[in-house]
Amino acid sequence: MRISRAQALSWRMGRHFLTGGADTAEDVVARLGAVPAVSGDADLAVRRRMTDSAPGEVARALESGRLMKTYAFGGATYLMDPARAGRYLALRAAGRMWERSSWIGHYRLEPEDWPPLREIVRGLVADGPITREQLIAGVTAHARFAHLGPGLAHTGETLLKPFAWQGDLCFGPGREGVRTFQSPAASPTWSAIPGLEDAGPAAVAAYFDAYGPATLDHAAHWLGSGLGAGRRRITAWVGDLAGKLAEVTVAGEPMLVSREHLDGLDAQAETTAVTLLPGHDQWVLGPGTADERIVPAQRRKAVTRGANLVLATGVVSGTWKAGAETLAVSWFAEAGGPPRGAIESEAARLAALLGRDLTVAIDVT
Repeated sequence: MRISRAQALSWRMGRHFLTGGADTAEDVVARLGAVPAVSGDADLAVRRRMTDSAPGEVARALESGRLMKTYAFGGATYLMDPARAGRYLALRAAGRMWERSSWIGHYRLEPEDWPPLREIVRGLVADGPITREQLIAGVTAHARFAHLGPGLAHTGETLLKPFAWQGDLCFGPGREGVRTFQSPAASPTWSAIPGLEDAGPAAVAAYFDAYGPATLDHAAHWLGSGLGAGRRRITAWVGDLAGKLAEVTVAGEPMLVSREHLDGLDAQAETTAVTLLPGHDQWVLGPGTADERIVPAQRRKAVTRGANLVLATGVVSGTWKAGAETLAVSWFAEAGGPPRGAIESEAARLAALLGRDLTVAIDVT
């Protein structure tokens, strides 16, 4: 099957709830796999994808346990669906970086130290949210791990991340700005982390379901880069899913998509919609900002640094900033003339989400 790039991106926009909204915040996060919790604007990213919403959707979903917040991709902090988070955490933990010589030497932790250390941490967070200071005190009270205080207190929180990746802890509700940690089991839908042989194919299938049509490179970037599962595993899992994935040709390039979506993809009309999203949105993070089909090469630096996104048919075609009364749109000259009507229509949607009246000012850059 051959389709145009605009057709493929229009289909993906639908899968991202950008042309039709989701019912709940957890529906959005479950489909996308994860949503950045710190960089960008998580609440706006989620609410833009919902049919109806009110400010604080993410905070309420976290409070009720319908969403969880934890370290995940690239070691950054993400919102995740508790029922599906385990599959992604399993991939992140697959590299077992805590068993590398650099970790062993720096933290003075041997591989055999981790099982009892993890048991201590799980016990500390089992009864409810605790602060990092309480976590440190509980760990260092054990003579075997008394030396870990500085590592656990480090601002980068590197030593804490393997506990999150293995499902021992996640972030709890803040206490007057103080970060807390709790058990993932505080979320009623949390499922134990599956074995890698189950987690891998499930994560890959979910990726192509949400981000397809996409290439193996796209999936390897999101699911396997850095110290995670690795490209070799991702490639094998794609092969295992041969019956569930189908190849389509997008603007002359072979890509993969969930086989169940072939009919809908073939019938997909090209949308001319303009979409305003916050910076560091999953629309660009999932395929990677290096994907020139979505992010023009000369604009990648601004997108990577977190500029708010103006999409036209799914392609980054400008940036925006919202002031007290003005929405300033910087439209990219290479995207052609700015479609003022479409921009103003989307700006009205953004203004409603932000709860303020905004006058649109468009500048071509």
